[in-house]
Amino acid sequence: MNRKDFFKTSFAGAAAVALAGGPVAAIASSCTAAKPKNNTELKLSFQSGKAIGDTYAEKFDYMESLGIVGFEPGGGELVRNFDELSKALEGRNIKLSAICAGFDGFILAEDGQKDAFDKSMRTIVDAAGALGSTGVIMVPAFVFQNPCKPHTPETRQYLCDQLYELGQYALAAGTTVILEPLNREEAFYLRLVSDAAAICRDCGSDGVKCMGDFWHMKEETSDYAAFMSAGPKYLQHVHVASRGRRINPGEDGELDNYVSGFRALKEMEYQNYVSFECGTAGDPAVTTPAAVALLREQWKQA
Repeated sequence: MNRKDFFKTSFAGAAAVALAGGPVAAIASSCTAAKPKNNTELKLSFQSGKAIGDTYAEKFDYMESLGIVGFEPGGGELVRNFDELSKALEGRNIKLSAICAGFDGFILAEDGQKDAFDKSMRTIVDAAGALGSTGVIMVPAFVFQNPCKPHTPETRQYLCDQLYELGQYALAAGTTVILEPLNREEAFYLRLVSDAAAICRDCGSDGVKCMGDFWHMKEETSDYAAFMSAGPKYLQHVHVASRGRRINPGEDGELDNYVSGFRALKEMEYQNYVSFECGTAGDPAVTTPAAVALLREQWKQA
């Protein structure tokens, strides 16, 4: 058989297999089959300053009117108002999501600020665990914090060692600590969700998790890939804001597209919160409900 006859025979055979409904046809059929419906819930959360109201009762009434189910206070607020907040949450369809920092010092400090961090962070972790929070958010070091350990492999190992101890403490308290990557203007040390997830893995404690923030994720090449790099094992929290001015989602128009990231969250069956960390350029009584509606619509699209 010459080459021309060989190829004619091969193509004819492949066509016959497809027409006969064999393996090729089966593969084609499976590719066009409808995907099962994903019922993963979008659990929205507000930071304390986002909820309209002067008291927790007023804030929670407002949040419940919008179907918001998570509340994210700062660490200092949590410790100061522990009893008041605990009582205000009773009987509500609202739970603590993450706790936004609030500690003194920082973990990579080279002076007494490290001692201040250790003490204050553990106090916040204890309070977070007592009220069932998903974790306490922390940044290893902001660009303005000095004196700071150098950005070296040795510093990364030191961070992993310190996080192991802190993560184990958090587990015993019934919560976690959550690493937050930031954009390069705010934190040179930790910028990508994948880097944070790798540190979670390498520190060896199940009490160390990470998060993604749609505002800071302008550092990422893909929202979908960023969240998937952490996956359900490490991704513990998400922040959301508009993608141009860090205000309410929707206030920056077409820039405010979260579908790719939401698709990743749905595919991994993400069970925690997407929390508003943003202001507004308009009337919050108008822009905040509109932002909530936008996120729910994009969640459906995802």
